[in-house]
Amino acid sequence: MPLFSSRTSRRPRIVPELDDAGLARVLGRLSKRSGGGRAQDVALVSSVLEEAGDDWDRRSHRASVLAEATADTGIAAAWLAREPQHADALVFHSWARLARGLRDGRLEDAGQVVSQCHRAAELRPEDPLPWVVLLGVARVERYAQNEVNAIWREATGRDRWHREAYLQMLAYLSPEEGGSSASVLDFVDVVRTRIPANAPCAAIELTAAVRQYQGLVAQGGVRAMTAGQLWNGGQVAAALEQAAALWAKPGFFQHAAAPADLNVLAYALCAAGRAADAHHVFQTLQGMVTPWPWNADGPAVQRFEQHQAKAERGRQGGVGGA
Repeated sequence: MPLFSSRTSRRPRIVPELDDAGLARVLGRLSKRSGGGRAQDVALVSSVLEEAGDDWDRRSHRASVLAEATADTGIAAAWLAREPQHADALVFHSWARLARGLRDGRLEDAGQVVSQCHRAAELRPEDPLPWVVLLGVARVERYAQNEVNAIWREATGRDRWHREAYLQMLAYLSPEEGGSSASVLDFVDVVRTRIPANAPCAAIELTAAVRQYQGLVAQGGVRAMTAGQLWNGGQVAAALEQAAALWAKPGFFQHAAAPADLNVLAYALCAAGRAADAHHVFQTLQGMVTPWPWNADGPAVQRFEQHQAKAERGRQGGVGGA
C-alpha cells in the first residue's frame, strides 16, 4: 500500500482520497472541469465506484468522498436521471443529499432519500451501502433507537466490520447529536471485544475516546484542565497502548481509510502526552492530514504540523512531550 512506503515524508496537506490512487485521479479530473453534471463527470464517478466491485469498504470510502466533493454539483442528479434504476446511482444520489443534510443540519425530502435507499437495496441486496446511508439519515432525522438498531443490523449483517456503519452509529449515539455519553460508552463496551484488531472499524474505540477528550476540553475550566487524565488508565489507556503498538506496522491495516485512523492515533498519542511515541505514526502518514480530529482547536494542517514537529523533538530528546 502507498501508505506504508518508505518515501521521505511530504509536506502536510489535506488529502480527502487518502492513499486511494484511483480516487485521486477522479477527484483531480473533476476539479479541472466546470459545469458539474456533464456526461464525462458521471462516467468518472460511476466507473471508479464500479472498479471497487464488492469491496464494500473501498466502495464506501470512494462513495463518501465523492459525495462530499460533488454534493453541490449536478453530478449525482445527472447520473440518477440517466439511470434511475441503477443501484449505484441511487445510493450515490442519496449519499450526496445526506452530505448536504449533515452539513446543513437538515435533510431536504428525507422521504425520497429513504425510498431511494430501499430501492437500491432491492436492486443489490448484498450491498451494505444503502443501509449505511440510512444510518446517516437516522442521525439527521433523529430516528428512535429501535429503528436505528434495525438499520444497523441490516448494514452490519452485510459487512460485519463496516467502518462507516460504526462511525454513523457512534455519531447518532453521541451527546452532540442528541444521544449521551452513557450511550456511547455502552456501544463501545459491547463492540470492542468482538472487533478484530485490524478490522476496518478497529478505531471506533479510540475515535470515541478522542471525541470524549475534545468534549471535555471544549467545556473549559476544571474539565478541560483534567481532560488528559482520560488517557492515564483503564480501558482507554489499554486501547491506546494496543493501537500504538500495532496500527502503524507495515501491512497491519488494509482498509481504505487506514490513514484517517492513523490520524486519530497520532492525535490521541499527542493528547496523552506521548508525542515521541507518535513520531512513527507521523512518518507513516507522510503528511496525509484529515480535518478531524486536528481541527478541534485550529486549522487542521497547522495543528498537524505543530504536533508532528513536537513528535520529532520528543523522539530526538527521548521524551514524550505534551
